[in-house]
Amino acid sequence: MTSLHALPEQQKRKNTFRNFWEKDNVVGYVFILPFVIGFLAFTLYPVVSSLYYSFTRYDLLSSPEFAGFKNYINIFTNDPKFYKSMGVTFFYVFVSVPLRLAFALAVAMLFTYNTKLSPVYRAVYYIPSLIGGSVAIAVLWQRLFGDNGVMNMLLWLIGIPSNTNWLGNPSTSLWTLIILAVWQFGSSMLIFLAGLKQIPASYYEAAEMDSANGWQKFTHITLPMLTPVIFFNLIMQLINGFMSFTQAFIISKGNGAPLDSLLLYSLYLYQQAFGFYKMGYGCALAWIMLIIIAVFTALLFRSSNYWVYYESKGGE
Repeated sequence: MTSLHALPEQQKRKNTFRNFWEKDNVVGYVFILPFVIGFLAFTLYPVVSSLYYSFTRYDLLSSPEFAGFKNYINIFTNDPKFYKSMGVTFFYVFVSVPLRLAFALAVAMLFTYNTKLSPVYRAVYYIPSLIGGSVAIAVLWQRLFGDNGVMNMLLWLIGIPSNTNWLGNPSTSLWTLIILAVWQFGSSMLIFLAGLKQIPASYYEAAEMDSANGWQKFTHITLPMLTPVIFFNLIMQLINGFMSFTQAFIISKGNGAPLDSLLLYSLYLYQQAFGFYKMGYGCALAWIMLIIIAVFTALLFRSSNYWVYYESKGGE
């Protein structure tokens, strides 16, 4: 016989089951089902699989063979291109991301002065973020910075003779990718613009009454109030920077030339996994990059307590 104490528990289960199958709930579950299936099939399963493959020898053509930590040991002890690609990627990220955010903030501040054509200007400045990562733009960039490209023509017009092959010179090739990355500041600009519009005008009015100049208003009002937006943009652009691939792949023709100066980490990972059919090795490289991105993200979150101002918290 069922005890009296078990009856309430059984009733709760029945109610939960009944609530699950209520009409409104079923409709909601049906609508989220495509996302759940897509997440499980195209995100969670590949991530878990790549972790397994990172401990195997796998060439895509035969069954994977378990190899333990050999892939990781080989990466850190017997792979000079791993360190080369890391150096190229770190330089690319730590130069392009601050420059992109600086340009985005500067342009966003200009757009705080509304004119009739402001919506048009915003759309124009946002276009590079929409098309900047495409193959077509990468090919166009090759033409711009080639021997007879537009860049050299512009230098000739201002009296500086130049026949430099910017993409063929190891000392300048990576800078062309950095310029391309900075050119794609549109998305960050719109986020900064939204943040700027949330700053109360009364703060600036009070500063003007205290005879504050433009620089003082920027450093004591705009920047502190904008730090949450800067924090968000910094994390997003940092992650995107580490994952940059298309531009380097197209411009260097997939090999990181010249002299591996364009060998971004994602490009090297692609070479190992799909060029040399070392899928297990490529998965190990991918997990190393995931850990690196996670560490930098954690450090940023940890440091945010010291420089990010949240008005609701009194600016801790």
